[in-house]
Amino acid sequence: MSTLDSLTNEPKIAYFSMEIGLRTDVPTYSGGLGVLAGDTIKSSADLKLPVVGVTLVCSQGYFHQKLDDRGRQSAHPWPWDPSRLMTRLPAQVRVTIDRRPVAVAAWLYWVQSPTGGQIPVLFLDTDLPENTPEHRELTSFLYGRDAAYRLRQEIVLGMGGGKMLQALGVTVRKYHLNEGHSALLTLELLERFRRPIESVWHEDLIWDVERIKDLCVFTTHTPVGAGHDHFSYDLVERVLGAPVPVSVMKRFAGEQELNMTMLALNLSRFVNGVAKRHGEVSRALFPGYEISAITNGVHSFSWTGPDMAALYDAYLPGWANDPELLVRVDNIPDDALWVAHQSAKTRLLALVKQSTGVEMRGDVLTIGFARRMTQYKRADLLFSDPKRLAEIGKGRLQVVIAGKAHPQDTPGQRIIERLFDAIDALRDQVAVAYVADYNMDMALTLIAGSDLWLNTPRRPLEASGTSGMKATHNGVPNFSVLDGWWIEGHIEGITGWSIGAPPRDAAAAEDDDQRDANDLYEKLERVILPLYAENRKEWAAVMKHAIGKNASYFNSHRMMRRYVTDAYLR
Repeated sequence: MSTLDSLTNEPKIAYFSMEIGLRTDVPTYSGGLGVLAGDTIKSSADLKLPVVGVTLVCSQGYFHQKLDDRGRQSAHPWPWDPSRLMTRLPAQVRVTIDRRPVAVAAWLYWVQSPTGGQIPVLFLDTDLPENTPEHRELTSFLYGRDAAYRLRQEIVLGMGGGKMLQALGVTVRKYHLNEGHSALLTLELLERFRRPIESVWHEDLIWDVERIKDLCVFTTHTPVGAGHDHFSYDLVERVLGAPVPVSVMKRFAGEQELNMTMLALNLSRFVNGVAKRHGEVSRALFPGYEISAITNGVHSFSWTGPDMAALYDAYLPGWANDPELLVRVDNIPDDALWVAHQSAKTRLLALVKQSTGVEMRGDVLTIGFARRMTQYKRADLLFSDPKRLAEIGKGRLQVVIAGKAHPQDTPGQRIIERLFDAIDALRDQVAVAYVADYNMDMALTLIAGSDLWLNTPRRPLEASGTSGMKATHNGVPNFSVLDGWWIEGHIEGITGWSIGAPPRDAAAAEDDDQRDANDLYEKLERVILPLYAENRKEWAAVMKHAIGKNASYFNSHRMMRRYVTDAYLR
C-alpha cells in the first residue's frame, strides 16, 4: 500500500543523496552519483528492503544542453512539475539559514517494483510562500551558483531532511549519507540527542557521539582531497550559524574550515569507498580512519536494453531480480546474441541519424563514450592523434559521444569544443557523432547499441565508474584504463581490454596521456579491430564473458546485500 502508513510501519534505512536519478523526466541528477542513487533505490524496492530516500526536488532540473556547430555549450533550465508524479506531504519543518527560519516541505514519490516492493522517496522543497525569494530558489538548481548557495542547499538536505523524517514519524535504524553533501545531518542529530547539561559532569559528555556514530553510514565517492566539499567558518557562521558550538564543529569537521567529508568520517561508524582500489586511495587520503570498500553496481533491469532483456527472458528466466543468473550466459546461442545486439545497434544508429544527421554503418565497429565532460575523464584521449586514428579506423571504426559539462566548468566545455574540432578533422575518414543533451533514456540506447565501451580517466581519479557496468549487461566489452571497478572486472582479452599501465606500475606517471594514447591506438589497431572484423565467434565469446563474469557481479542487488550485511546490521 502506497500510503503514509508504510512510511512508519517499521524502522527504515534513511538514504540521503543530493541527487537521485530515477527517470529521465525527473531531472534531479547530473551524472553517475545520482544514477547510482536511483539504482540503489530500485534494487532496494526489488529486494523489499526498508529504505526511504531523501533528496532535493531541484525543480529547474540539472540543465538542457545545446551545442552549436562548433561545440560551444549553452545551458538552459529543465523545469518539471513534481505535482504530476508526486504527492505533497502535509508536514513542514524549518531550518535556520542566514539567521532566519526557512520552511521546508516534501514531495513523496513511490518507486514500485514488480516484486511488490516499494520505496518512498522524499523530495525536499523550499519553494513556499513564507520563504524569501532567495530561499525559495534553494531547491531549484542542482549544484547551482556559488559556495553559499551550495551550503544552503546542504543545510536543507541534511538538517531539513533529518527534521522531515522526524516530523513524519519515521523511525530510522540507520542514516546512510551518500557522499558528504548531507553530512550536516550529523549536527542535527548531535543537537537532537544532546544530554541535559545538568545530568553530566563534563561539557564534552553533552554530545552523544557514540550514539550518532552507531546511527550513521557514510559512502565517499571522491578520490582527491580537492573534490570534497569544504566551507570557511566565516561563511558557515553567516549562513548556518551554530546549531552546535563552533568548537564542536571544529572538533569533528576540521579546525581550519568545515570539511563535509571529515564531518561524516568522524560521526559515522561504518565508512566505505565504492571500489576496492577506491577504498585504498581513501585510506591513504584520510589516514587513521577505517574505510571499507563496497564496489558499486547498477540496476540490472533498468540498464539492460529491450533487445537483450528479451533474450535473457527467453534463456535465463528470473535474471532481472536474480542477476547472478547471468553467469549462465552460455545457454544463449551465439547467433541469437548477435541478432539481439545488432537490433540494439540499429536503434543507436537511428538515434544518431535523427539527432546529428551523421550516417553510420551497422557492420562497422562502433565505440561508445558518454561521460560528464570534465578534465580527468579525458574524453579527447582517443582523438589526441587524429591522423593516426584516421589511418587505423578509416572504413573500420565509428564513434558516438555524449555528455554535459557543468555550466561553471570552463575546461570541461573546452573539451567538447576540441571534440568538435576532431569531428571536423576526421570527416570522410572516421564517422564521429556528438549527441547533445545526454539523459538516462539516451544512455541506455547508446550503451546497449555500442560494440565497445571506452573509458579513459586519469588514475586514480575514477572512484568506481558505472557506465562500463551497464555496458556489460548488454554484452558490450569494456576498453578502459585500469582504475575504479575495472581493476576488479578486467581480464585481458576475456572481458575486454585495458589501456595503459597497470594500476601499481610505479614507472608510469598517473597522468601519462601519451603512454595511454599509444597503448589505446596499438590495441585498437592490432587486437580489437581485427577480432571484431575477422572472428565473430571469438568476439561473441568476449561479449558473453562480459555478461557472465561482469554483469552477474557488478549489479546493485549484490551491492545492496553487502550494505545490509556490512553496514546496516552492524
